[in-house]
Order: sequence, then structure tokens, then C-alpha cells
Amino acid sequence: MLSALQLPAFDTSTLTILGVVGIVILIGLSAFFSSSEIAFFSLPQHRVDSMVDEGIKNSKLVEGLKNDPHRLLVTILVGNNIANIAMSSIATTLFGFYLTQGQAVFAATFGITAVVLLFGESAPKSYAVENTESWALRIAKPLKFSEYLLFPLIFVFDHLTRVINKLLGSSSQIESPYVTRDEIQDIIETGEREGVIEEEEREMLERIFTFNSTIAKEVMTPRLDVTAVSRESTVEEAIQVCISNDHVRVPVYDGNLDNIIGIVNIRDLVREHQYSEGGSNLGDVVQPTLHVPESKNADDLLAEMQENRLQMVIVLDEFGTTEGIITLEDMVEEIVGDILEGDEEEPFERLDDQTTLVRGEVNIHEVNDALDIELPEGEEFETLAGFVFNRAGRLVEEGETFEYDGVEIEIEEVDNTRILKARITVTAEYPKTEVDEEPELT
Repeated sequence: MLSALQLPAFDTSTLTILGVVGIVILIGLSAFFSSSEIAFFSLPQHRVDSMVDEGIKNSKLVEGLKNDPHRLLVTILVGNNIANIAMSSIATTLFGFYLTQGQAVFAATFGITAVVLLFGESAPKSYAVENTESWALRIAKPLKFSEYLLFPLIFVFDHLTRVINKLLGSSSQIESPYVTRDEIQDIIETGEREGVIEEEEREMLERIFTFNSTIAKEVMTPRLDVTAVSRESTVEEAIQVCISNDHVRVPVYDGNLDNIIGIVNIRDLVREHQYSEGGSNLGDVVQPTLHVPESKNADDLLAEMQENRLQMVIVLDEFGTTEGIITLEDMVEEIVGDILEGDEEEPFERLDDQTTLVRGEVNIHEVNDALDIELPEGEEFETLAGFVFNRAGRLVEEGETFEYDGVEIEIEEVDNTRILKARITVTAEYPKTEVDEEPELT
């Protein structure tokens, strides 16, 4: 009776053939799970959403699997490890038919490792990287079937993993947001290197990213450069100020610039001058505007200007005095770069490969970006002129030379106390190792 229930005996050759077939199948399973991991976790969520919207076959199944990334990862790891461990066990048994026990273990360890690395990891993962979307759609059904088939093991390990993560104080969350700011910036830089986007496009995109960390003080036209008219001025005088300074609109002050009451634009001024029946009155065309602190975020300020349909706002310092003004054009220039009008001078004038003529009011970070140097940026100053005054500790005169870390700054043009232009030369000594050395004035 017992002999009748015994399993049929196989000779060594048959077992070897069956074992080899089993190993081949397990290699296929190992490749399947390895490529699944790469395909699903390299597939951006926005692409999944797009495929679902387009109604692509199996896209909803892909979405369902990615909605629980922790369960998905456990499914892949359980399946992959079962395949690899079973493969090693079968290989050890097969080698045991022909080798000693020690030799069989050695051969199985290194032989299966090589096979798994080549056919179960490297090749399938490389394929998945190059065909992420199509491969994820193709394997979604078999991967879901594997989840059902291995459910008891997946349930146990999923639960145990979450418990261990909780004990260790780590999160069980697998996925981070779709993409981070740093990743986008890396993509932009890579796109420029690969020739996908132009240098100007890259610079504009980078300015967009830095815009939300920019404050009003960095964007404004400083008080010294503000053209304004007094409340006591006539409409004709206000028109003349606008025309002579090529301005469409100017602020109006009562007494002095620390008490700006609003804005007038030349269209309203001309209309008031031409069609007013009771005499021209500047007060009738003054439009209210915002007064914002110099520390206000530029991104928020732009939204506020758009919401209130304002073309110009007034910037105040911590004491409530007028620091400068910001126009909508100033905001746009922070993103697209300088928009020059008429005979307005370029902020940078290249004289040769090492030397550039720079306007004093140019922001210091723009100087660094344009010349590919690293002058320090601090809270005490925003512009190139401010940097020079901060380092010198006094007013400077035309012809003075200022040297910092291999960068030579020669004062080209001064108007009273203001630095209008400076000649920047990047010498052969740039960059130095001692970046914090004190500047010298000669």
C-alpha cells in the first residue's frame, strides 16, 4: 500500500533538466519583478494621470497600483526574493549531483549571482528605464495577479514593515511629491547641456524659480531714481515731467516723497488738460496705490498688483519712509530680464572677455549670474554700488580700484555720492582659495 503511494523516482538527468527549466522560469520571474520596480517607481504621477485621462488601456490598473506604493513595493520585493532564493536552492541541489557539497555551494552562489545580476537585474532594469510607460502598462495585469497570488505573504510583510518603521520612528511613505523644485532645476540645467533648451530660456526659467524668494527691496527702483510731482503742481507741469522723463505714470507727493498720496498717468493728465471744463486740477486725476514694506515677497506683491489692477506701488522701509517704487514692468523684468526703452543703457557692456562695464544699480546676484563670479550677497546691500560702499566703508571716487577675491572693480563714473558705473575685470587670479580676505582700495 505504501509503495503504491510513493512518488515516481527520477534519474539525475531528468532532475537536471527539470531543474534547469525551473531556473530559467525563475530568472524570468526575477526579471519581471526587477523591471516592475523600475517601471512603476520611475513613472511620474502626472504621466499616469495623463494616460488615465486619455483612456489608455491598463492605465487605471497602473494608477491603482501606484496609489498604494508601499503595498506595491512589498509585492515586488516578496516576489523577487522568492524567485531568487528558489533559484539558488535549485542550483545548489543540481550542482550537488556532480560536485561535493562545498563545491556545489560555491558554484551555486557565484553562478546564480552572475546570472541574476545579468538577466534578472541589469538587462531588465535597463529595458524598463528606456520603456517606462509602455512596460508599466504591459505588466500591470500580471503584477496585480501576483499581488493576489502572494496576498498572504504580502499582507504579513506589509504589516510587519509598517510596525518596524513606526518603532524606528521612520515614515512608511514610499513616494514623495510628483517632483521637487531641485529636480526641476536639475532637469532645466540638463536640458541646456543637451541642447533641448537655449541659454536664454534656461535663465528665464531660473529667474522664475528665484522670483518667489525675492523681496520688494530687490525689485524696486530706489528713491534717488524716482521721478515724482508735487500735489501743488499743475496738470501741465505734471505732463511736462512725464514727457521729459519718458514716463507713462509718476507718483504724486504731498510735501515730500515720504508722503506719496497716489499715482497719475499721462493719459488721464492729457484728458484732464484737454477736456476739463472747470480748470485743470491735478488732484482730480490722482489714483490711489498700495504702500508695501520693503520685505514683502515679490510673488505675493505681483498677485496683489494684478488683483487690484495696479501699475505702480510704493515701497516703505521699517520707519515708514519711502524707499522706492515698483512698477509692473519691474516685476516682469525680474522674470524675462531687462526691457530697455529708447536710449536706456544696457546694464552690462562687455569690453572684452575679462572686462565688463556694469551699472551701479544692478542687483549683485545679477552681476554674479551674468559674469559667472561669486561676489558676496548680503542683507546690508542689494546692488553693485551697495557692495562697494559696504566693503569700502566710505564714499568712493572715480578711478578708485577695489579688489576682491581676484575680481577687480574700478569705479568708472560717480554722480555726487552715487556710483553710476563700474568696470569689473575677472583677473587670472580668480578664484582664490582665501575668499574671505579683506578688500583693498588703491
